[in-house]
Amino acid sequence: MFESIRDRKKYLMGFLLILIIPSFVLFGIQGYTSFFGRGEAVATVDGKDILREEWDQAHRQEVQRLRDAMPGIDAAMLDSDAVRYESLQRLVRQRVLATAATQLNLYTSDARLARELQQNPSIAALRKSDGSLDVEGYRQLLARQGMSPEMFEASLRNDLSQRQVLQAVQGTGFASTAMARPVLDAFFQQRELRVKTFAAGDFASQVKPSDADIEAFYNDNKASFQAPEQSDVEYIVLDAAALAKGISFTDAELRSYYDQNAAQLSGAEERRASHILLTLAKDATPEQKAEVRKKAEALLAQVKADPSKFAELAKANSQDPGSAANGGDLDFFGRGAMVPAFEQAVFSMKKGDISDIVETDFGLHIIELTDIKAPPVKPFAELKPQIEAQLKQQQAQRQYAESADTFSNLVYEQADSLKPAADRLKLQIQTAKDVLRTPVPGQTGVLANPRLLEALFSADAIDNKRNTTAIETGSNQLVSARVVAHRPARTLTLDEVRDQVRAQLVAKRSAELARETAEKQLAAWKGGADAAAMGAAVTVSRESAQSLDPRVLEAALSADPNALPAWLGVSLGEQGHAVVEVTKVLPRAEAPEQRLSQEVQQVGQGWAAAEGEAYYEMLKERYKVRILVPKPANALR
Repeated sequence: MFESIRDRKKYLMGFLLILIIPSFVLFGIQGYTSFFGRGEAVATVDGKDILREEWDQAHRQEVQRLRDAMPGIDAAMLDSDAVRYESLQRLVRQRVLATAATQLNLYTSDARLARELQQNPSIAALRKSDGSLDVEGYRQLLARQGMSPEMFEASLRNDLSQRQVLQAVQGTGFASTAMARPVLDAFFQQRELRVKTFAAGDFASQVKPSDADIEAFYNDNKASFQAPEQSDVEYIVLDAAALAKGISFTDAELRSYYDQNAAQLSGAEERRASHILLTLAKDATPEQKAEVRKKAEALLAQVKADPSKFAELAKANSQDPGSAANGGDLDFFGRGAMVPAFEQAVFSMKKGDISDIVETDFGLHIIELTDIKAPPVKPFAELKPQIEAQLKQQQAQRQYAESADTFSNLVYEQADSLKPAADRLKLQIQTAKDVLRTPVPGQTGVLANPRLLEALFSADAIDNKRNTTAIETGSNQLVSARVVAHRPARTLTLDEVRDQVRAQLVAKRSAELARETAEKQLAAWKGGADAAAMGAAVTVSRESAQSLDPRVLEAALSADPNALPAWLGVSLGEQGHAVVEVTKVLPRAEAPEQRLSQEVQQVGQGWAAAEGEAYYEMLKERYKVRILVPKPANALR
């Protein structure tokens, strides 16, 4: 199929141009897009539609996020109606909070955005030994999520602004001890009870199914006796982490690197600065720019004449809402946290210096360097393992980058075998048998990656035994695989699963006998029969379950305290049945003061969250939110 496309791609391109160009000529781009319509609205917020295309994109992004966080997750589950509806609700929530943030004039300053970026673990891992950011690695990290740095930072700024909407309410929510104690006492209330369990296993000897019974059960439950679709596969992995293991450096090379970079290796230097910002609109005229610069020059003259007035002048004149109230203070920050021009100025100054006017995309800055935090230089012996690991990683990443295109091209161009790519790059061809279309829970490794499995079980890979394209299964990791043998899903014959069928039938009937016996005994005890067989009473609570089955505990704690003694029958599923007698309600056992204080705090957090959700519901009413697609029956909320 790939050769056919390659051979005919010129004709295909010409055909597409014939179809597309007349549309642009006759209607223009706007007319061409309007021809297909602007899409179906699936929800409205403040009179503005959310289109199905936007919902689909938001769902794809959420699925990708979940796949990255949990590589073994069931891909089919992520595309269920319930999960898709949850994605729509999340998108609606974002629009509601964005609308509220705009109307309430909530804004995230550059300094606040920089601090958030510095605290992001994924971004922090990309910092070099001198504290600067690996910009190319940063771009690649975001590209895997379908975003550019500008898109990501704008999204993060919007997210931080939106958080302020609910934080204004949640930050003031609290629960006093007097309010929290009744809630805690009810939740941790104790109950005295007796339990008699009728285990299904105790009735198994009474169940003697005939061959006819087994056959009938098999015919009624054939869907339970399926052999899943499976493939035997071979695959190759290009992995920077594996490449690093084969790299070594001499002590002389490590010492040389240390001598050149000891200060940076000992820890990233941080600097503290204050600034006065005068903003410039992107569409400002030359006259407007000149006017702002004139004001900046006047402020600079005042600051240089009396540096002690910097904070006072910043409070009165700076247009950075995040720092002006603090006298322009931006706190400590490292390299990579600020825009290049600003960073270059700060890291070229001495403590106490005041810069000339610095122009950035945000406007004109006057900067004062107020402090420098430089860690002491560490000895070579202490830093040697770090240097060796860092150099190995850098070398491995270079080798990976140099090999990635070759890997991708070879597995695609010579799609009938993995051997050319393996030989060229000295990779081992690995094999695996009985690979499933969907990874089992807890499975790890490249063959648990949903994207690779999706490619492996495509029609082209199964029917033509072609290599998959190079698929990124992790950071700096590419994989290609091919199907060696494929076995479609099928119903197992009765002869193959007879023992399994018999075991399931015996378990089912044993559970039924246990339930019938328990219900008869429950009726007798309710009628006043001797209940000595119930055994000794135990005191339980949510803090102390006394090894009770959770279903028994929940039933006992849900019994009406005003109708004691309470007799209950509790199904344990295939395990059998239980009879419970609840005899007393007891107050909570005394708890240490420190624990009570923590619990009161947790109640307060729950209360604040509830108030935040109530406020969000109010915002939904204010902005007349409507979801225009039906809610699935199994929706999570």
